[in-house]
This record gives sequence, structure tokens and C-alpha cells, in this order.
Amino acid sequence: MIKSKSYLAKIRSYFLTGIIITAPVGLTFYVAILFIGFIDSKVRNLIPEKYHYDNLLPIEIPGIGLLFVFILLTFIGFLTAGLIGRFIIKLGERIISRLPIIRSVYGALKQIFESVLASSSKSFREVVLVEYPRKGIWAIGFITGNTKGEVQNNIKGEMVNVFLPTTPNPTSGFLLFIPRKDLTVLDMNVEEGIKMVISGGIVTPKHKKINKNKNNL
Repeated sequence: MIKSKSYLAKIRSYFLTGIIITAPVGLTFYVAILFIGFIDSKVRNLIPEKYHYDNLLPIEIPGIGLLFVFILLTFIGFLTAGLIGRFIIKLGERIISRLPIIRSVYGALKQIFESVLASSSKSFREVVLVEYPRKGIWAIGFITGNTKGEVQNNIKGEMVNVFLPTTPNPTSGFLLFIPRKDLTVLDMNVEEGIKMVISGGIVTPKHKKINKNKNNL
């Protein structure tokens, strides 16, 4: 009876280990397949039916649409790097600037993409601890830049913009303006911080403690 229980415990342990190993890989592939299929279907709808790559190729190859989008965006980036491309962009921005509602949306989206994608940007480069929502309780936040403009002019001291994400959906959250001296900068990178937020603290990055005795020597 005892042996049968031990065998069942081992089987249960092996089963759970199998889930832990295969579930992340399987879900990752599943999400990737859904994303590739979504892009392929959208690109296919934009191309005339007689020119569909499905009809031109002997077999259906997933990811052709995604490759097409990548090449198209790269080509557009190449064109806009030249004088003619810059002229066209400036002309388009002048037209958009005359449209009341659209210009506000375009301006906000342009600033967000330039801040996030620019190689020289410091956005989302530091993970910090914020004492929130009250003293003694701490939350993980991400510095998105230094506070500027009217907000900084109305507050004494150096302020920074901190995005405080929610769990388990880090795309929503709060924008806080906090004095830099009140923040505790963590050693973990942004990816590790996001994983910790999404998992609700289950996934915690390893941290090597500094030997204080060595520093005092």
C-alpha cells in the first residue's frame, strides 16, 4: 500500500514537471502561430486574389505575410531617410496639423513611438521601487523619463515620470510624478521587472547580495 502511494506520488510529480516544462513552450508557439496567422490573413486581404502567394507557391508557407510587412516597413524606413522621403513626411505632417482631432492623436502616437523605439531613449530603462499606495507598502514601477514642462515647473525638486503597472496586465497602470530621491532603483532589468509584475511575484529574478564586509575593506 505504501509502495503504491509512492508510485502515485512519483507519477504526479512527473506529470506536474512535464506541464511546467511543456506549457510555456507550447503556449509561446501557440501565440506565435496565432500572430503569424493574423498578419498573413490581413496581408492576403490586401493583395488581389490572382496574385495571392498561396496560388503562386506549390505549398502554403506560414509567415509570408509577416515577411512582407517586415520588408515593406524596412523599405519605407529606407525611403524616409533620404531628402525626398523627408519632404513627403513634412508635407504629410503639415496636412495632418490642420486637422483638429487627428493632429492631437498623431502627435501623441508619434511621441510615444519615438520615445520607445529610439536607440538613444532612456524610456523604460530602469526598474524602481515606489512607496505606494501608502507608507510602508512598496510597488514596482518603471521610469519613463524626467518630468518636464508645466508639471515640473509647478513642483519643487527634480521629478521623474514613473509608470506603475497593474497585475497581471502591465499595459494598464498609473502615471506618477515622483521626486527622484524617493525612488529605490533596482538592479533587475525591465524584462525581469515585467515578468515579476505579470506573474504576481511568483517569478522573482535572482539577486546577488553585495558583501558589505568587502566594501568596508
